[in-house]
Amino acid sequence: MGVRLILYLALLIIGGMIGYKDLISEKFNSKLGIIQNICLLFLLFIMGIRIGLDDKVISSFFTIGAKALLLAVFSIVFSVFFVRLVRKFIIADEEEKSHES
Repeated sequence: MGVRLILYLALLIIGGMIGYKDLISEKFNSKLGIIQNICLLFLLFIMGIRIGLDDKVISSFFTIGAKALLLAVFSIVFSVFFVRLVRKFIIADEEEKSHES
């Protein structure tokens, strides 16, 4: 597992350096979004196959799904709540500063 992690990090760093040094052509750069989408869809397909082959996951699918749904709903609700709360204080502070000037 450690070797895989090092490989992933090395690939990430090499990709970052190539992007930072601008070593790819404009033609290839314009197609990166399409390549990323194809790779993502392929990854999701493979993940679906692996999940479908795992009997433990299939037998507890509804339990896992319910927990995931609950986690997602709470994450969204509290994220929106805290963003609005913070935004209210930031906008109020900026309005006070602009009226004082």
